[in-house]
Amino acid sequence: MFLVVLDSARHFSFLKLRPCFAVGKPHKTLLGERQKTQGRRMFGVVFPNRSFPMDISSFTQIDTFHWVLDMNTFVGESYHQIGDMCIFLLNNFTLPPDKALAVYVQSPGSPFVFCGAVTLQRPSAVLSLIWPEPGGQMQLTAPDSAAPSAKIGVSVEDLVALPSLDVAAEKKIERMALKVGENLFNFMQSFCGVDGSKLVVPMDILDRWFKKFQEKAKRDSDFLKGFAL
Repeated sequence: MFLVVLDSARHFSFLKLRPCFAVGKPHKTLLGERQKTQGRRMFGVVFPNRSFPMDISSFTQIDTFHWVLDMNTFVGESYHQIGDMCIFLLNNFTLPPDKALAVYVQSPGSPFVFCGAVTLQRPSAVLSLIWPEPGGQMQLTAPDSAAPSAKIGVSVEDLVALPSLDVAAEKKIERMALKVGENLFNFMQSFCGVDGSKLVVPMDILDRWFKKFQEKAKRDSDFLKGFAL
């Protein structure tokens, strides 16, 4: 490759340039720097009503695929008041399609508990932080060392290995289904009859229950909220 140079006397000259890397084969150093740059810009988080957007620099990087946010530096001992966290990928080049960015929480002395994850197909999410009871695994520390603190962990993991992308949302659905079923059972008990070893209910029991359920939901705006709590 040559560079054409025009000097002040309007004479042309040619300088031969050396290529910095072969065509079609990225330079190892350049590729490594690119990966490091992408890692520094991989994700950000926001705690609704509690923080401005925070990037990955707010976390302590444990290794290539793990980061930890010490809640003592953020809210101190009031970590349990942080019930939600929005996590988002900053671009679509930092995470392979078969990987996920998983979120965990840890109370002082407890194990980490999985909360959910984001992926390229789901690049942002508001996750409920389900803090475990503290003290489950008390750690031995030196007398002059800091006491164990609550932490939020973020790690890159295989997508297929994760049980769910939103643990809290699934638990809410499960809890709601159980409460609706309990409401139906209690209603049916009021009309049950006994025929030997069998319980007998009217044929229209489901229609009557559903009609009453709808009427109560219309009258009381807090009725359905009780099923979601």
